[in-house]
Amino acid sequence: QVQLVESGGGLVQAGGSLGLSCAASGRIFITYTMGWFRQAPGKEREFVAAISWSRGSTYYADSVKGRFTISRDRAKNTVYLQMNRLKPEDTAVYYCAAGDPKEYASTWSAYTYWGQGTQVTVSS
Repeated sequence: QVQLVESGGGLVQAGGSLGLSCAASGRIFITYTMGWFRQAPGKEREFVAAISWSRGSTYYADSVKGRFTISRDRAKNTVYLQMNRLKPEDTAVYYCAAGDPKEYASTWSAYTYWGQGTQVTVSS
């Protein structure tokens, strides 16, 4: 079992920055990938970014590439999402996920464990 707890959400103006953290407890297998997804009201959950726990390989949605950075600290069992140049369309609940999605790192249903989510609101 893996428990995930997100933190760091809040309200920020467009163009600003915000950092999210996801603290994991339990056993993180070396094959795991950690992902960030988001869901805006009335929309489906969408992929934001992912990072492999072992190598640190990263993957990004086109909509956030160049603005968001995902990283992990294996010693602290924590994954981070640094969000820069935020836009109003980035407004959503952001979820941390963990699992072994293999080649489906951008597919939310391929992940096993989920956090409770943290709200990010970007005002225009």
